Amino acid sequence: MVTRFLVCFVFAVAIASVDCNSEDPHNVLQSWDPTLVNPCTWFHVTCNNNNSVIRVDLSNAGLSGQLVPQLERLANLQYLELFGNNLTGVIPNEIGNLTNLISLDLYQNQLSGEIPTSLGNLVSLRFLRLQSNEFSGTIPLEVFQLVRYGNLHILNVSDNQLVGTVTIQIQPDLQLLK
Repeated sequence: MVTRFLVCFVFAVAIASVDCNSEDPHNVLQSWDPTLVNPCTWFHVTCNNNNSVIRVDLSNAGLSGQLVPQLERLANLQYLELFGNNLTGVIPNEIGNLTNLISLDLYQNQLSGEIPTSLGNLVSLRFLRLQSNEFSGTIPLEVFQLVRYGNLHILNVSDNQLVGTVTIQIQPDLQLLK
């Protein structure tokens, strides 16, 4: 039940944030109530004055499930806070299309796979907290470029199965690198 809730919630927020005339070619939403309340009135969701979702905070909610690629439809999202849950699977590459993202907090879950290089597209990102998951491989150079040339101030990838060394010149604005 909780797994289905997470997937449905995230997808509902994503769909509601785009053009109301969007089509659903796979009929994923065919059983949803068309009178569903605007997500801007939902708990744990914050919207701007244009009714675009800018924050989703479902931290420490005991949720399980996987992140869905449709999150990219939240084009104005600035804060995605899903830490302290039981999320599994990989970070979808599409997360890298959320170019307004300031904070990505996915720590203390069971996410796995490699950290996607597409996170290097998040030029507005200031906080990237991915610690205490099951990520493997190396930290992509594209993520380090956010430290060197971008706005990234906090990068925490500790307590994963990552390998490799950090070989970039650390910028004085970086407050935390773990």
